Amino acid sequence: MRLLPLCTFLLLFSLTPPELHAQSAGTPAGGDEQITAIEAGMLFDGTDEEMVENVTILVRDGRIEAVGPDVDVHANAERIDLSGWTVLPGFIDMHTHLTGDPEDLGADRGAFLFRYPERPALVGVHNADVTLMAGFTTVRDVGAPGSTALALRDAIAEGWVYGPRMITAISLGTTGSHCDRTTGIRPGTADLDQRRPYVFDGPQEAEATVRRAVRDGADMIKVCATAGVLSLTDDIGPAQMTFEELEAGVATAGMLNRRVAAHAHGLEGIRNAVRAGITSIDHGSVLDDEVIQEMIERGTWLVPTMMAYEAVVEMAEAGFLPPGPAQKTFEIAPQVVESHRRAFAAGVPVAFGTDAGVFEHGRNAREFQLMVEAGLSPAEALLSATRNAADALGMSDDLGTVEAGRWADLVAVRGNPLDDISILQEMGFVMREGVVYKRDGQPVR
Repeated sequence: MRLLPLCTFLLLFSLTPPELHAQSAGTPAGGDEQITAIEAGMLFDGTDEEMVENVTILVRDGRIEAVGPDVDVHANAERIDLSGWTVLPGFIDMHTHLTGDPEDLGADRGAFLFRYPERPALVGVHNADVTLMAGFTTVRDVGAPGSTALALRDAIAEGWVYGPRMITAISLGTTGSHCDRTTGIRPGTADLDQRRPYVFDGPQEAEATVRRAVRDGADMIKVCATAGVLSLTDDIGPAQMTFEELEAGVATAGMLNRRVAAHAHGLEGIRNAVRAGITSIDHGSVLDDEVIQEMIERGTWLVPTMMAYEAVVEMAEAGFLPPGPAQKTFEIAPQVVESHRRAFAAGVPVAFGTDAGVFEHGRNAREFQLMVEAGLSPAEALLSATRNAADALGMSDDLGTVEAGRWADLVAVRGNPLDDISILQEMGFVMREGVVYKRDGQPVR
């Protein structure tokens, strides 16, 4: 189903944003402070690979105040009994497209000509909700039509809709690249200039385009260092930005306090991006020992998006994709798992990311299982979506661990994910900034 539940629409139109926020929390009325004591049977706090038992997490006004076995709990605190559960930090997905849908990737891509440009933002309302219910309390959203993801980000932050905290990118690239949304579309079909506001050529234009993206609201920058598997006509191997263009864009973004993610499949484009000082290589389909070592030395994050490869292979085999993307899928798929296995074994920094939007949103936790199958331990996979991802975002003081001072982003499952990582796909409890959105497996509305 692509629509929000009726009860959510009733909330949206009958409550002010603060009332929506408070009602979803289920916190006691009276007083300005909201104090919650969570009794956790087991806790993976994200600071290391260990699990601890029988701790209390004290939350005050959306932040964690104390964690431990002997926490002093205020008499008026709301108590949440998770003594039969494993509590973890809220998960962070570093590569999502909340306003995207896999239906948009099929052979009939001309459908956008018959849809209103605001449609993706409305699709995103549903996708944001199911992503939060899956235990992902923060996402890095790395590409959307127009300003739809920026609008969704603000609506979530203002309390109008349910969803994860969004760190939102504006995507930019060179003419004819994967980030040029007119690539492969016949000129004159539509007003295509509206679909390519962040296309540039040359280092000076790269600098100007980064500045324009920041002006327009980008929390971060995404660049297309190579072609994409799903772009219609470009070859997946060659670089699509020169080293000089990447270096200029990364430097300008850094000056403006913005981090940069590189969509990158082919080796040459990956190497250019790493040497230009990119924050993360997203996808990383073709990695050799040299570039893996450079990533380790420079602290460049790999965001593997293993679910995306699984999804596009299934779509290609089913005949859902156009011929060009289908051919590229079959060419690149055999190389991906081996690249990721080698990178994991070598110790490359890994931050969790899925490319949700290539597949249905809300299934993000399957990525944990694929990462473990490719060589990470369950604890390492968990750290990739908690401590590591927060570090890659530059938000370690607020996110990624269950420690005093961090936002109270907490999730819980039955059982021990260190024994069976697949149980993370059945999320039972979700709290974001001290507000409970899911309890006992059911949404709190």
